[in-house]
Amino acid sequence: MSGRPLVFSLTASDTNSRAHAGIISQRRRKDPVNLAVELAPGRKRGLLLANPVMAASGTFGYGLELAKTIDVQRLGAIVCKGTTLRARRGNPQPRTVETSAGMLNSIGLQNIGMTALGRKMAPIWATWQVPVIVNIAGESKDEYAALARRLDGVPGVAGLELNISCPNLAHGLDFGTDPQMAAAVTAAVRQETTLPVIVKLTPNVVDIVAVARAVVEAGADALTLANTYPAMAIDVRTRRPVLGWTFGGLSGPALKPIALRLVYLVAEAVDAPIIGCGGIMSGDDAIEFILAGASAVQVGTATFVNPRAPLEVLEGIERYLTQQGLHDIHLLVGQAHVTPPH
Repeated sequence: MSGRPLVFSLTASDTNSRAHAGIISQRRRKDPVNLAVELAPGRKRGLLLANPVMAASGTFGYGLELAKTIDVQRLGAIVCKGTTLRARRGNPQPRTVETSAGMLNSIGLQNIGMTALGRKMAPIWATWQVPVIVNIAGESKDEYAALARRLDGVPGVAGLELNISCPNLAHGLDFGTDPQMAAAVTAAVRQETTLPVIVKLTPNVVDIVAVARAVVEAGADALTLANTYPAMAIDVRTRRPVLGWTFGGLSGPALKPIALRLVYLVAEAVDAPIIGCGGIMSGDDAIEFILAGASAVQVGTATFVNPRAPLEVLEGIERYLTQQGLHDIHLLVGQAHVTPPH
């Protein structure tokens, strides 16, 4: 986004598999480029994506909304908005504000709750080709475990993404900033489910590698790097914070260099698939994350500017591979490292 006034300019140079009763199978492809990605290698209930482009949690709702606008079946996977045991109303308005290099959000995990998700959403997902991963959040280790237990074996749920890194709650970062607490939550969830478990980490830590190692040792199959960064905006006319909850999470292009560095560091230290997330607006952005060590990427904030952004990122990846004469996405993973990562 070099030098332009960063109002999400999307000149993008740029989503499968079927999730039914936890069994994932790769969609047939006619093109010669292999884009398939496995995010839970070695696990009986694996998570095979037809391509590496995922819709990020909190930006794609439950998938139904944007399914009216784009072909969501082309995506590698969809991560639904954060789900809690009980429905939440979320934080006071206003909840979003655009910045010069992205946006701030302070949604506060507004969601319909576990019961409604299982009754209304999962049956629809079970008919889809694209796997849907449920992002879960709790206020205690027991709440995370309960969510995992109740979602285990639910048709239409292909995996879990543990949100231990939400900056829009009073104690939303407690689990994600402490390696021992992060590991304890991961282990509690792992004990309650046979589904693939992805842990979403926060960039707001001193040592991201320590947290990553802890959750992988506790049973995480993959990692998402990274969630939004705590931030705020102030209205100079009212002299008050813009967001109703005062603080929010920064996402979009401003976060990309931070998230890219975290992916690079963790890829060198942890032997687990990494999902890069943060400011991906184009195919070239996604390729950067893959070169840094990510096996897959999540597109989020870009969809607020252009609902078709995830598909354009996918098309950009395909175009890059073709132009480079590469037949397999795996040939790029971690290639920016002097010594290839684990």
